Amino acid sequence: MQRRDFLARSGVVGASVLAAGAAQAQDSTTKHDFKLHYAPHFGMLRHSAGDDPIAQLEFAADRGFTAWEDNGMKGKSVELQEKIAQTMEKRGMTMGVFVASFGDSENPPLSSGNKETLERFLQDIRDSVPVAKRVNAKWMTVVPGNVDMRQERDYQMANIAEALRQASAILEPHELVMVLEPLNWWANHPGLFLNKIPQSYLICRAVDSPACKILFDIYHQQIQEGNLIPNIDKAWDEIGYFQVGDNPGRNEPGTGEINYRNVFKHIHGKGFKGIVGMEHGNSQPGKEGEQAVIDAYAAADDF
Repeated sequence: MQRRDFLARSGVVGASVLAAGAAQAQDSTTKHDFKLHYAPHFGMLRHSAGDDPIAQLEFAADRGFTAWEDNGMKGKSVELQEKIAQTMEKRGMTMGVFVASFGDSENPPLSSGNKETLERFLQDIRDSVPVAKRVNAKWMTVVPGNVDMRQERDYQMANIAEALRQASAILEPHELVMVLEPLNWWANHPGLFLNKIPQSYLICRAVDSPACKILFDIYHQQIQEGNLIPNIDKAWDEIGYFQVGDNPGRNEPGTGEINYRNVFKHIHGKGFKGIVGMEHGNSQPGKEGEQAVIDAYAAADDF
């Protein structure tokens, strides 16, 4: 094919794709048949659905979303938790993660082996069990906290593994899973102990429990180490959950450098049946921005 013919045909294809996307964006009532269980969070769709959290769940379900996540679930009232669970069960939605424990930077880190810090962490896990049961959640996020600057890293690794082993013993009888989230140093969380997937994989292997898996946040790992699909493959047996956000900007797929259509196609092809949390912002304001988020997932899920 001559280069000018290729360019001409590409222009036709590109225009048709853009036209289809524009037509889709105009129909705000479309219910998508997503291949993966993408999970919005409270506030992401509030301009379209209103401030009532139940209305936001209903709106998401009407657009085809089959999951939801809420980092702050533990802080909600029991009454609201129960109402959320009832609504999600009625709509056939699966609850994703809430934050069970996020390292306390004002006290000795969990990596230090400090006994008081360990007990606070284990109490966080105990307190998370009734919340998980109330909202029908299987997964909860754990971030072990900061590096201990006074110890060799391998000792810190051993301290973290022991803490997670004890936490797993609390969760296993309930068939609950804590997912360890490595967070990037360079843009958001400097100084945290857990920041890479291979490191998280090593810890999960050391803990050796079905209650301890990896939360692979694609946004964080694009910043921290890249090499997304090969790292997904290498760590696959220990990955329990995904979260997403494009980079730079931490907004919906298609607003940054990550080829989310290829990533989603890859994890779908590997048979992933879990949740893909939409832990990011909206690149545009208002209802139009919320529709753009929905359209972005429809486009990235089109493989």
